[in-house]
Amino acid sequence: MTRIPLRPLARILEARANGENPDAIEKENTRARHEDMRDRDRARAEGRLLVLGVVFFCAYAVIGVRMGMMASSEPYEPRARASSAHIVTQRADITDRHGRILATNLETHSLYAHPQQMIEPKRVATELARIFPDLDRERMIKDFSGKRKFVWIKKKISPEQKQAVHDIGDPGLLFGPREMRLYPNGRLAAHVLGGASFGKEGVDAAEVIGVAGIEKVYDTYLRDPAEGGKPLQLSLDLTVQAAAEQVLYGGMKLMNAKGAAAVLMDVHTGEVISVVSLPDFDPNDRPRPPTEGAPDDSPLFNRAVQGVYELGSTFKIFAAAQAMELGLVNPSTVIDIRGPLKWGKHRIRDFHNYGKELSVSKIIEKSSNIGTARLAMMIGGSRQREFLGKLGMLDAVPVEIVEASGSTPLLPSNWSEISTMTISYGHGISVSPMHLAAAYAAVANGGTQVRPTLLKQDGPQYGQRVMSQQVSAASRDMLRRVVTEGTASFGEVEGYAVAGKTGTADKPKPRGGYYKDKVIATFASMFPADDPKYVLILTLDEPETYALGETRRTAGWTAVPVAAEMINRVAPLLGLRPQVEPGKLAGITLTSN
Repeated sequence: MTRIPLRPLARILEARANGENPDAIEKENTRARHEDMRDRDRARAEGRLLVLGVVFFCAYAVIGVRMGMMASSEPYEPRARASSAHIVTQRADITDRHGRILATNLETHSLYAHPQQMIEPKRVATELARIFPDLDRERMIKDFSGKRKFVWIKKKISPEQKQAVHDIGDPGLLFGPREMRLYPNGRLAAHVLGGASFGKEGVDAAEVIGVAGIEKVYDTYLRDPAEGGKPLQLSLDLTVQAAAEQVLYGGMKLMNAKGAAAVLMDVHTGEVISVVSLPDFDPNDRPRPPTEGAPDDSPLFNRAVQGVYELGSTFKIFAAAQAMELGLVNPSTVIDIRGPLKWGKHRIRDFHNYGKELSVSKIIEKSSNIGTARLAMMIGGSRQREFLGKLGMLDAVPVEIVEASGSTPLLPSNWSEISTMTISYGHGISVSPMHLAAAYAAVANGGTQVRPTLLKQDGPQYGQRVMSQQVSAASRDMLRRVVTEGTASFGEVEGYAVAGKTGTADKPKPRGGYYKDKVIATFASMFPADDPKYVLILTLDEPETYALGETRRTAGWTAVPVAAEMINRVAPLLGLRPQVEPGKLAGITLTSN
C-alpha cells in the first residue's frame, strides 16, 4: 500500500507562493489518512462478525438437529465400548430336512456393573439377589464395595429380567447387547445338536461357538460369513423325531429301563431320520460333564453313538448272510445244533432245546447260538472279520457329531476260533446302535454298504457291495419269519410288514464279568419287509417287565413291543401307506347280463 506524505513539498511551495499556511495541508492529510484507516478497520470487523455469525448459526443448527433426533429415538443405557478386536456374532441356523428350525439365534442382553459408579451397592446387591436367586448377595456386596472397576453379573438375561434390573435405577448397572443360541424345540434332538456357548466376549458382543454335537463339528461353517448365513440342513425329520422320542420315553418307563436308544435310518441314502438317546437334556441349559460315576449315568452320554454294547443275537443274520454269500449254505441247509458246543473250557448253549438240527432259516427264526456258531466255524475268523469290516463294524461310526469319535468298537485282542463263534451271535464284540443300523441297511437295500449321515442327501449313496441281491433277499425273508413265527412276534404292525431280529445280551460289569440279572435288549428291524425303506434299531438298557407270572428281560418281551409301537407311529409320518387286504363284500355277487 502506497502511503501519501503528510507534507507534500509541491503543495507547500505552492501554498507559500499563494500566501497560505502550509500547516493546514498537514492537518488535512492527517484527517484523510485517519478516515481511510477507520473505514478499513470497520470493513474488517464487519467481515469477522459475519463469519462468526455463520459459525454460531451452523453450530446451533447441528445442536438443534441432534436434540431433535435424540428426542424422537428410544432411550438406551450408556455402555462401555469393547477395546478388543472385532467379535463375529453371526451364526447360521440349523434346520431339519424340511427346513424347520432346530437351532437359531436370539437377541438378548448381558448384565455387568461399574462399581465405582454405584450409589447404593448394598441395595443393588439385595435387589439383584431377588431377581437372580442363583447369585450370592454377600459376594456381590464385596465386589461392588471394593476397588474393582468392572464386574460381570450375568452373561445373558431375559427381557423381563432386564426390565427388573432397569427398575433398580442405579447408574452402575449396565446392559450389553449380544446374541445367544436358542433351541426352540427344547430337548428334541439334543444329542445331535449338542449345544453352544460363548467364546470371545465383550460388553457389546459375544462369539457363539459350538461345544458338542453337530454344533461343534460344523462350527467353522456356521460362523463363516462367506456362507452368507445359509442354514445347515440335517437329515432329521422334526415330526418323526418328536414321535420317536415320545414313544421311546414311554417304553423306557413301561419296561423299567435305565436308558434307551433308537436309530431310524434310510437304507438307501444312509440318512438318519431320527436318533434318540435317553435320558436326554435341554441344550438351552446344557449340564456340566460329570466328574465321577459311569459315563452312561450322565444325560450327556449319547447311547445311540457312544454306547458300544454287545448287541447279542442281532448279529446272527450276518453269519447266515456271509455263509450264503460264500456258497457254503442256502436257507434250507440243515445244520447240526446238538449241544452244548464245547471249545476248551467254554460251553455254548441255546436258550431253549431246539432238537438235533435246524435249517439255516430256522436257526435265525429260533435264534440258535449253536447253529450260528457252526456257521461261523464254516466261515472262519479271517473271512468273518473282513465281512464285518465291510459292514463298518470295526471302526468308529463316521457320523457328523463330535461324540462319534468315542464309538470305536471293542474287539477281541486275539480273534481266535472261540471269538469267531461268540462274535457270530453278538458276544465278544461291542458296537453302537448306529453301527448296527448301517449294517442292517446293507442287508435291507440289496447288499450295498451305506455311510450313516446326519446331513440331508439328494439321493441314494451306495458304497461297496457286501453281498448279492439274492443273499440280501433271502436274509430279509429269514428276518421276516422271525417276526411272523419266531422270537419277535410282538413286532408285527398291522398294515406294515416288519422284519427283524431280537438280541438279548448280559450286561458287562465295569470291572469285568457279567451281571446275572441285567441285560441289553435290542430289536433290529426293517420295514416294509418286501421292499425295505427304513431300518429301526431300538435298545433298552436293563429293561424288566412282569408278564405271565414271571419277570421278563429278553428283547422279545421288552424292546420288540416298543419298536412295534414306534413303527406304528412313524410309518405314516414317513409317507408309507399301510398295506390293507380288501375284504369280501358280504351279500354281493357279481353277475353278467
